[in-house]
Amino acid sequence: MLTQTVSVVIPHYGDPLPTKNLVSSIREQVRQLGGSVVVVDDASPVPLGEVEGATVIRRKVNGGFGAAVNNGMAVVETDLVAILNSDLIVGNDLLESWLEAATPWLPAVVAPQVVTYGHIGATTFRFPGPSTVLAQGTNLVAVRRASRWASRLIGEDLPSNPASTHVVDWVSGAAMLLPAETFRSVGGFDERFHMYLEEVDLQRRLRDRGVPAVYVGHVRVEHVGFGSSDQAKRERWALESWLRYADKWGWQGRLKVAVAVAAYINLATDGLRRVLGRDVQPVTDWRRRRSLSHDVWTSQARRES
Repeated sequence: MLTQTVSVVIPHYGDPLPTKNLVSSIREQVRQLGGSVVVVDDASPVPLGEVEGATVIRRKVNGGFGAAVNNGMAVVETDLVAILNSDLIVGNDLLESWLEAATPWLPAVVAPQVVTYGHIGATTFRFPGPSTVLAQGTNLVAVRRASRWASRLIGEDLPSNPASTHVVDWVSGAAMLLPAETFRSVGGFDERFHMYLEEVDLQRRLRDRGVPAVYVGHVRVEHVGFGSSDQAKRERWALESWLRYADKWGWQGRLKVAVAVAAYINLATDGLRRVLGRDVQPVTDWRRRRSLSHDVWTSQARRES
């Protein structure tokens, strides 16, 4: 018998329809497990308003995924919490099957298989380092992530069987189940990460306390993905988060080298592709990346001075 209570926290920004659909799909499951659904409107341009079956908290300032989840966690009173992206599609028995699979591992961060539409994604990963940044920033590797060798280089840690159980360094933040007090014991998400790597940082701090990350692949959710912000913003947020993460975990200098080397590799390979008649702009792209990294590095230096 399942005896632990479970609440759900959903950060929201942008289109209200996916959030409302998710709440509609999950609220009865949550009620049966003695919990509540908490939606945090992260200062969305159009306020979300009331949502049937959920407590809605509206932030005055947009703080990103981690800040929104921290606000939601402040009102959670159950044993466990499931943190869910607003654009997930879930089955009618998700929470029951997820909790059953997670119970033998608790306390842990437990993730289902997340199947993302529109691109090849992964749910399970190794903690990143400079080589991860180099691989992810090198076009020849990143575009081949479906290959096993490229997947490993960019930091994925795929199970041999997608439906298996797999203990890893960290799991996707799109869907995570963990004890509420375990989350609070490390101070929740570091809100300096506006977007990206916040879940990696959280799970690394938890791993230092002996709390593992576990993938239970027979439990599955579907993820629409990449719906709330444009490409330029995502690129900047990603680089800013890499800088914060590397600074926090002691490899900021090597991060900057990895970013620069990846840019030069792309300049050389795209230059060859242009000679062969491909429609690429190697110098323009290199200058754009160099400008972005310079801006991010100098912005951090100004903040620290």
